[in-house]
Amino acid sequence: MKIAIAQLNPTIGDILGNSNLILEAAKKAEVEGANLLLTPELSLIGYPPRDLLINPSFIADAGTQLLQLAQALPPELAVIVGTALPNATAVKLGGKSLFNSAVLLQNGAVKTVFHKRLLPTYDVFDEDRYFEPGENSNYFSIGEVKIGVTICEDLWNNEEFWGKRSYAGDPVSDLAKLGVDLVVNLSASPYSAGKRGVRSAMLQHSVIRCGKPIIYANQVGGNDDIIFDGSSFAVNRRGDLIQVLASFETDFAVLEYDATKQDLFGSGGFGQDARSTTDLSFHPAEGDAEIWAALVLGVRDYVRKCGFSKVVLGLSGGIDSALVAAIASCAIGPENVLGVLMPSPYSSDHSVNDALELARNLGLAIEMLPIGGLMKTYDRTLANLFVNTTFGIAEENIQSRIRGNLLMAISNKFGHLLLSTGNKSEMAVGYCTLYGDMNGGLAVIADVPKTRVYSLCQWLNYGSEKIKNQANLGKEIIPVNIITKPPSAELKPGQVDQDSLPDYDVLDDILQRLIEQHESAQQIVAAGHDEAVVKRVVKLVRQAEFKRRQAAPGLKISDRAFGTGWRMPIAKSSFY
Repeated sequence: MKIAIAQLNPTIGDILGNSNLILEAAKKAEVEGANLLLTPELSLIGYPPRDLLINPSFIADAGTQLLQLAQALPPELAVIVGTALPNATAVKLGGKSLFNSAVLLQNGAVKTVFHKRLLPTYDVFDEDRYFEPGENSNYFSIGEVKIGVTICEDLWNNEEFWGKRSYAGDPVSDLAKLGVDLVVNLSASPYSAGKRGVRSAMLQHSVIRCGKPIIYANQVGGNDDIIFDGSSFAVNRRGDLIQVLASFETDFAVLEYDATKQDLFGSGGFGQDARSTTDLSFHPAEGDAEIWAALVLGVRDYVRKCGFSKVVLGLSGGIDSALVAAIASCAIGPENVLGVLMPSPYSSDHSVNDALELARNLGLAIEMLPIGGLMKTYDRTLANLFVNTTFGIAEENIQSRIRGNLLMAISNKFGHLLLSTGNKSEMAVGYCTLYGDMNGGLAVIADVPKTRVYSLCQWLNYGSEKIKNQANLGKEIIPVNIITKPPSAELKPGQVDQDSLPDYDVLDDILQRLIEQHESAQQIVAAGHDEAVVKRVVKLVRQAEFKRRQAAPGLKISDRAFGTGWRMPIAKSSFY
């Protein structure tokens, strides 16, 4: 029996477009002689659909398209499609009005329906808001082969692997008790650095525990702030990875299940895997190449799925805007990126020259809009109100807001998407200006700490030969001076970031412990950090919540990002 995996990039709400993606994959699977095609979780409507699910016409349209798709598919091919289905008993018996479902289509009709049992409500997930959990695990058969069906989180309750049980039920164990030969999983598992290795390790452990091979079909693509890496894979009954699909791009593969051997084999054929298990392993390092690929995909899909074709950003000559410009150029092509230089009287000559050199390296179009005259106009307008006060944060922020206004004007006039360039370290402690450098429709590196920004730029210059060759770029994409000079907002003479912040190595370690590891101030001090510095950083993080609430969506690459999964109150006690 041949089983195809379609690693798709659906667009949320594009029911017809997503249906066509499934149909195209089904036709390819038929040509490959497949008996079964797997697609990702909610593949027909896109994941996560969020409050589109409370729109009755959306659910009705999905139901209509599902039936039309069933009739259009190759009749002999069994296809599992992810969609939301009505809960027929909700009105009389209570419960949520929908199920997160996997639907088996064959011979022009719906054959079997499976409902997701474990509904995540942590981080970016809010499935209990919309869905009723399925009560039982079930399977279908192709010939004599029993195939158990699970949906994403249904695989994530392996008590032995995690050291705890997060849900009462364990769908994988239940399917093993039912005597299935094979488990398949339709997934929409978001990316975070290092997660690919965790997934494979967890499923390999599950396979060894239950003795059943597993095929994992994951979604790929960017949807709002969430990035899906794909990286679908299959594990044979010995726990070996025998097929791994591409990361951060659509892909397709065909596996074979040998009923006599009761095992799964990669596309090289029975007894011969497509690649060695060494080549198939997910490397544990959260490497710069992996994060770069995620950010490029996130930008590309955000631009495309939101209906934009070009982007604009401010180029300061600093490292953050340089990295965002490079990501955008790779994502949508340098011909679609406009860089705007907005020097003030405090901007150094080398910063302007660095920005110009970067633009030449990337092949960007640039505009130069000096803001000195606008700053004088603000000074005159505010003179009577600001009389007898000293130059300070208000005047510094005016410069940022002038730049933000100019960028938004360009965005409005030409329909470009404005990319904001602030990093996670700045967002954490509020070292950013509302209605200034925070302006934008997408915050590209809002989940990238400053130290990782430097690491990515170093990698881009010296460790990314494939990318540079594809783009016909020289050895150094990011001018060396941008990387080596002290970081500065250049809003007053001689300013550097460390006038206001600890060294970024120190700051980022404190932030990582505080935000991602949930350590207390006392624990961070015990780890070796200066108590006064820790207390100050913790206070800054708490105070900046109102800024983060107003920020553009930021692409998520960590386990704890300032986005959909971050739900801190603004008005709260200063103790926490």
